[in-house]
Amino acid sequence: MENVTGYLHSVETAGTLDGPGIRRVLFLNGCPLKCVYCHNPDTRRYKGGTQTDAYTELRAIAKQKEMLFSMKGGVTISGGEPLWQPEFVKTVFEGCKMMGLHTALDTSGFLGPKADDELLSFTDLVLLDIKHFEPEGYKRVTGVDLQPTLDFAERLAFMNRPVWLRFVLVPGYTDHMDAIRKMAGYLYKLGNVERVEVLPFHKMGEYKWEALDMNYELFDIEEPTTDLITETKAQFEKEGLVVY
Repeated sequence: MENVTGYLHSVETAGTLDGPGIRRVLFLNGCPLKCVYCHNPDTRRYKGGTQTDAYTELRAIAKQKEMLFSMKGGVTISGGEPLWQPEFVKTVFEGCKMMGLHTALDTSGFLGPKADDELLSFTDLVLLDIKHFEPEGYKRVTGVDLQPTLDFAERLAFMNRPVWLRFVLVPGYTDHMDAIRKMAGYLYKLGNVERVEVLPFHKMGEYKWEALDMNYELFDIEEPTTDLITETKAQFEKEGLVVY
């Protein structure tokens, strides 16, 4: 297992939102998407973070191993888009599996071809973000095409890799019920989606856009209402999916 350089935005040592249990979460730099609601726009630049290497991160993980085991957690690699650094992800995950730790990959799936079968063999769970289910809507929200994400989702289903689907609900952008219903039916047919997480839009990252002198087009968008969240979750539940 050769060492690999990586670019790291930040690390959360006791995360509870990115996979099962208590987790060490590595947020990597670099992302080809330009999501209008991104709460970490400072992760977009590939080399904008701290340079590190896989061995350094694995030594830090090893120090937390007993705690992660005891809390039924593991290690999650997120971003940015972690698949912009696939060799780094693969090496860290391989080391985690050698320690017996659970691994989770949080990805948009847009760079799915960069994740070879070996990387996915070291991945216990994929947290897959599908931002919109209509090509036009997806491009409006992300600036890129939807199809690569769907191709990756279908590849994961073929490989029977467990998926937790994440969907950010943004009023006026991703709240089209017809598209949500179509997504729900698609996810059910895949057969490997263990749960759907409906994540209400928030503005906690707005200040980062201002600090970077970037135009934040959602400044006047309100957070989704309780009724809208309930209606959205119901579309997935109607297909028999487990929803959080």
